Amino acid sequence: MIRSSEGVEIATSLAEWCDPRRMALVVYDMQIGICRQVAGAAAIIERTGTVLEAARSAGMRVAFTRHLSLPLKWMGATQLRTAMAWQRRDDPDAVEPWFPRDAEATGIVPELEPRPDEAVFDKLTMSAFDSTSLGFALRDCDVRAVALAGIAMEIGIEPTVRQATDNGFAALVIEDACGFGNRQARDRSMATLRFLGEAVITDVAGFRGALADAG
Repeated sequence: MIRSSEGVEIATSLAEWCDPRRMALVVYDMQIGICRQVAGAAAIIERTGTVLEAARSAGMRVAFTRHLSLPLKWMGATQLRTAMAWQRRDDPDAVEPWFPRDAEATGIVPELEPRPDEAVFDKLTMSAFDSTSLGFALRDCDVRAVALAGIAMEIGIEPTVRQATDNGFAALVIEDACGFGNRQARDRSMATLRFLGEAVITDVAGFRGALADAG
């Protein structure tokens, strides 16, 4: 840990970043309907499960995000354009809400079932910080860093990582626990995050080891 002349502390090691008192794990959109669409999702579920077990054992706060679809009556231009792109439809009236609140597809996969003491944040946007109470909840608990695992890197995890920084949080990307739908887009996302230098990037083994060292 280094300290500025103004008394600001900055973590310099992975173990310092992974202090369970100051970091929360965010499991991004590991929903039944999303995992069904992603090749290699089974491996990401397994690795995210390992990350989740380590975070729980360390006493780290855990949050899950879920992407929702509003009823058609409440889908405006942005939501319809996104749905049309994903569903490859030219007619907005042909769009189907894939993730209604209570649909099976919207639920978290059973292997990663949230516990009663873990938060679930529903969202309409790609970033987990946009139009949700995640940022408020983290600040309210004096948490200043988030570790991210889930699906998909190029769609929602990258904007979440970048907005974390914009909102004053450090972001740790557990790279091999982040799935993707398109390899080239995923690689561009990781290249961008590495270029910017704001995110801390590790893997499952590094995260587990850092938690052990922090403990």
